[in-house]
Parts: sequence; C-alpha cells; structure tokens
Amino acid sequence: MSAPIYFDYNATTPVDAAVVGAMSLFWEQHFGNPSSNHAYGWAADEAVKQARERVAALINAEEETMVFTSGASESVALAMLGAGKVYGEKRNHIITVATEHKAVLETAWAMERDGFELTVLPVDDYGVADLNALRETISERTLMVSMMLANNETGVLGPVAEAATIAHEHGAFMFTDATQAVGKIFVDVDALGADLLALSAHKFYGPKGVGALCVRRKNPRVKLAAIIPGAGQQNGLRGGTLNVPGIVGLGKAAELAAERLPTETAHLTALRDRFEQGVRNRVDSVIVNGDGANRLPNTSSLRFEGLATKELLPEMRGLAVSTGSACQTKTAKPSHVLTAMGLSKEESFGTIRCSIGHPTTEAEIEAAVEEVVRAVGVVRCEVVEA
Repeated sequence: MSAPIYFDYNATTPVDAAVVGAMSLFWEQHFGNPSSNHAYGWAADEAVKQARERVAALINAEEETMVFTSGASESVALAMLGAGKVYGEKRNHIITVATEHKAVLETAWAMERDGFELTVLPVDDYGVADLNALRETISERTLMVSMMLANNETGVLGPVAEAATIAHEHGAFMFTDATQAVGKIFVDVDALGADLLALSAHKFYGPKGVGALCVRRKNPRVKLAAIIPGAGQQNGLRGGTLNVPGIVGLGKAAELAAERLPTETAHLTALRDRFEQGVRNRVDSVIVNGDGANRLPNTSSLRFEGLATKELLPEMRGLAVSTGSACQTKTAKPSHVLTAMGLSKEESFGTIRCSIGHPTTEAEIEAAVEEVVRAVGVVRCEVVEA
C-alpha cells in the first residue's frame, strides 16, 4: 500500500535535506559547547550567531532580540509568564482571544489561577478577533495583549497590527504567536508592532524541538524573568546548554524560507484555491471555514454538512489530513476554534483541516480532490442506506 498524500503541513513539516546537512556537522564534527573557551566552543558559538542572524532576518528583527527555546510552547510560556513575573504587581491583566492555540490559552488560564485578571476576546463568524471588545476591556492595568498571527486550524489571519496600536496606546505589550505564519507569509515584527513573537522550526522544514522568541529591546524595552534558570546563557533569559544542531537547523530553515517566500505564498495560494474549488465543484454542501477572511495560503478547513469526520476519515486512507490542531486530535471534544466561530458541536465534528506545503505538487492536488470526492460519496451513500 502506497503512503497517503501528506496534507497536514500545519501539524509538522519534513526536515529539508539542506537543513539535515547543515545540522549533521554539529553532531559529528563541530560538537563543542558554545560556552566553552576553546576552538570547539568558538566554532559552535559562531554557528549559533549565524543562525540568530538568519532567524532575525526572516522576521525583520534585530539579532540580539532572538532567544532560542525548545519550541513555540516554551516561547509562549517565556513571553507570558516571564513578563508576568516582572510586571505583574503593577499590571495584572492579560487579554487574549478565544481561538488562540492551547499553548497560549493554558498559560493564560494558569496565570489567572495565580491571580491575574483574564479577558478572552470573542471572534466573529470568520474567526477574526473583535477589536471593539479589545477597546472596551483594555486598561492601564493591562500587561499584554496576546493574539496569534495565523490560526493553526482555519488559517485565518489575526488583526495583530491593529491590536498592537490599541495595546500600545495603553502601555501594554503586544505578543503574537506567529508559529503558523512564519515561513508561509512575510512576517515583520515592526510592521506588526509586536513586542514579543514566538516561532517554531518544525513548521517551516526545520527540526522539532527548537524555536525562538523575539523580545523587543527598545521602544519599548521588554524585560522578562527566566522560566528556566541556569548558568546565564542567552543573557540570563533561558538557561541550559544551547541545542547547537537544532539552532543551526532553525537558522538554515529560516534562510531557505526567506529565499522561497517571494514566490512561495502565491504558489501555495494557487494550489489551495485549486483544491478548494475542485472539491466544491464536485461535492454538495461543503463549506470552507473562514472563507472570506484573510487566510494563510496553504490552509483549508472544510466542513461537510451532515457528515462526521469519524465516518469520513476511515474512508480517506489515501490522504493524511487532520480534524484540527495536532495537539487535540486525540480528544473527543469539539474544536474550541470552530465553536468560538459559532459552529455547533456537530458542525465542528464534520470538519477536516487540509494544509499543503512546499513539496505539494499539482498532481497531488488533483489526487486529493479525487480522494475527498470518493470518500464523501461512500459515506453519504452509507448514511442514506442507514
């Protein structure tokens, strides 16, 4: 049996061969600790500096603003908990959005249990955060507004720049989880007004287990307390010996993403639209969640009216898709993203997420359409017969 077509690039991506090649040298040859004061350490330290330059360039940030972490979840925790430890006595109010990734929501709820006031903004039917609600709830006690740049389930882009303007008017920080956006669309921390920005390598053809947090150093300067204390690595913001091979891989992936972006976004958009149109032309009662809003170029959240994914996915063996966030696919709960958008439990359970990537071909798009059409046809016949 041949492998299914991979349509789950929002969950993770394959590591690019050039990334593997760059990393291998730092497992086998340049294996030194970057804190060591000898040739092996110097080589590792220079590689980390180069990676920092590449990641910073991808999001138009200053090199010294980049803090390397184990991934986006740690970056989120460092941004939110780290700021809370420094500023919490004077500013004890956090604002976030109902459709955020659970890494953000769980951290926000933990802060609420520790005494912070929490506001969770609603979204409209497209999944876009309500900025009027933000204006009504923000105050001089607000520490931070946390809004993801691109939703991992629907691909809908958040109005981060507009939210940042509102946040800054009240002296609050703007934090954006840009994990799904980096490498897929142009991301500019200054244009966004982001004071803190999280990203992860494995979402754009780098290795798992490494990410970064951009921490603005001026206008305003953001101070964070370490959540992993150590021996002073990374200016005291994140303890522990640096994961040099992983950081090198992140840097190489960032370099490749920067090279591809001028053409990648348009290419992925064309493939996504071709897939969606192909399904819509041949399947009745299919809806694209978030259609009409600005979306990532690679993401399609498809809802099939009257169908449940538990019936559909077993018939769709030729296509590797998900029912939502990879972090929640093994739970029996409806998607918090889709329910926040106003969908019922049944509608949420009738949705699949298809996400394409750089390796996706036109032939795979056509084959994917055929697989969806075939699977829906089989299930709908079974439903009728029942």
